[in-house]
Amino acid sequence: MSLVNAPAEQRVVSDTVALIEDLLGPVNEWPVRLRTWDGSVLGPPDADVTVVLTRPWSLRSLLWPPTELNMAEAFIYGDLDVEGNVEAAYRAFLPIADLEWRHPRRFARLARELLRLPAPPPREELGHVAGTIGQTHSLERDRSSVRHHYDVGNDFYRQWLDGRMQYSCGYFCNSEDDLDAAQTAKLEHICRKLRLAPGDRLLDIGSGWGGLLEYAVANFGVTGLGVTLSEPQAAEANERFARAGIDQLARVEIQDYREIEGTFDKLVSVGMIEHVGASRLGEYFERAYQLLNPGGVFLCHGISVAWDRQPSPRRGSFMRRYVFPDGELVPISSLLREAERAGFEVRDVESLREHYARTLRHWVANLEAHRDEAVAATDEVTYRIWRLYMSGCAHNFERGVHNVHQSLLLKPTEGPSGLPATRADWYAGANADG
Repeated sequence: MSLVNAPAEQRVVSDTVALIEDLLGPVNEWPVRLRTWDGSVLGPPDADVTVVLTRPWSLRSLLWPPTELNMAEAFIYGDLDVEGNVEAAYRAFLPIADLEWRHPRRFARLARELLRLPAPPPREELGHVAGTIGQTHSLERDRSSVRHHYDVGNDFYRQWLDGRMQYSCGYFCNSEDDLDAAQTAKLEHICRKLRLAPGDRLLDIGSGWGGLLEYAVANFGVTGLGVTLSEPQAAEANERFARAGIDQLARVEIQDYREIEGTFDKLVSVGMIEHVGASRLGEYFERAYQLLNPGGVFLCHGISVAWDRQPSPRRGSFMRRYVFPDGELVPISSLLREAERAGFEVRDVESLREHYARTLRHWVANLEAHRDEAVAATDEVTYRIWRLYMSGCAHNFERGVHNVHQSLLLKPTEGPSGLPATRADWYAGANADG
């Protein structure tokens, strides 16, 4: 029921609804419900998400200019809200961002109608945009970029991660696995792939809050060094080791991968390759090769992008502006090419794409369930940024735009590899039903 009496405002409501019908089709076929700022509710009553246009200019703010970045900013700055499944709203409206390129004539007509709606006032900058200075992927700029993301605060991340604070794809062995079970299974899977043995010296590049090192030391008898550029992560990890009584066996230091010294029996890197940059991949794998003892293996776990879905430089990026400044995804073929050029032998590549979509949905559900605590630890805008970012990522993994691969790389010696002929020991004791 409409609560508006003023003819001018009622006309804005009518024009807004007409535009959405033009974009999404008849009201009863919309994939979402819509509630306008005047209280009017339209769309299928059984839709699992309601998009709330909070202001007369909300639709124009959302769709003009028609870019993913602009649509994201309309949400994080409060010109619209989402009640229910954010991923479903993302799925409904994101194709509109491509309208200008795919259907230019239709876009021109809709643009004229859109620009008749009230113009939004200038947005107040709220300080959440990443500030980057210096040469891209220099030591100093990489530190700044990584800290923008990870120094949001341990208390914030604690609200929605698992107990070990694993900020990477889980491994769901069974359909009923919860997040903690999936993350424990992921750690076990990685350690088995590395074939860790007592006495091994393990290097974790991008070690986060130290969960993988703690698990490897406690369950496989290794000693470990982790490196991160985030001071809160390093502090949390070393406190974790002290509580577990393994601080003489594992530590995390604040270092860039280019600054690590020494050699190690095994290397692992989970969710860090995305920060390296395409132009630095060769240097990254060369450094890993130097740090690894001959005959050792390196497990590189990272997100990739489908070859035909690489981002266009013409379009602004919500992720780079607000979430991962200077983050770059490359196709898995590009990553493996640089690993081989550095001297590694590729022994195994496994895709965990569906596992990451499921992990992200757990994270979003946890974040939404702990909204008040998350906002108290940061603020409303940060909560909205992460809610949208993780929902959008789940959608992209579901569609195959993004993937995540575990690549097992060997630093070969002359002759036999020294590795078992099969993967049987990786899965011993696993009980998987999909």
